[in-house]
Amino acid sequence: MGKGAGSVSIIGGSDGPTSIFIAGKGGKVKLTTRIQNYFRKLKRNRVKKRITANSHTLEEVMEMLKREYGAEEVSQQSHNYLEQRKRLKASLIMRHRPDLLGELMDLGPPEGEDVEVLKAFWEQIQEWEKVAAEIADDIFPVDFHIYEIKCPKNCMMQIGVETVWQVIDGSFSGDKKTMKQLKKLFREIYLYYGVTAEDIKNETERYNSLLAALCL
Repeated sequence: MGKGAGSVSIIGGSDGPTSIFIAGKGGKVKLTTRIQNYFRKLKRNRVKKRITANSHTLEEVMEMLKREYGAEEVSQQSHNYLEQRKRLKASLIMRHRPDLLGELMDLGPPEGEDVEVLKAFWEQIQEWEKVAAEIADDIFPVDFHIYEIKCPKNCMMQIGVETVWQVIDGSFSGDKKTMKQLKKLFREIYLYYGVTAEDIKNETERYNSLLAALCL
């Protein structure tokens, strides 16, 4: 890994960057945080104006990754692939079919930062992923692929594509300069996936996912 690392996960339903307010003494929002959120909102509005209809299928995206960037598909038998698929499947089941998780569907984040509470919560997440992984594909189908794009030494970029539930995600690592370039590349890939005129008009999940990617 390089000096910096980052990952992006854009899943249908994302509503873009969320303003996070950090309260100081007396519950007041810090001035620096308010300024940061103000500029995030400005950037989001500028990006909205630049989005035009130009959509491609995920199958076309995968072909483009290989054709334009020389991307190679990661073996579906590799540990990296199996771990990412397990986590993605658990996340998708929680989003689309939480009923399949039984009592685990009510799993919620813990309050506070007590070490023992956080440890217990992490164990619950692992149990949740285990249960989700055991759900047969004929009950909850997943068609997941990972493509690795070759980068200079000490950096890495992978693009995950799931065609059933319409997911694109990316992970990359490297030094500060490389990270900036990889974020730009990810935005280009997501922009190629694009949106339809109907997506823009109705601000669909796909539209909001594109907006989130472009605001990185």
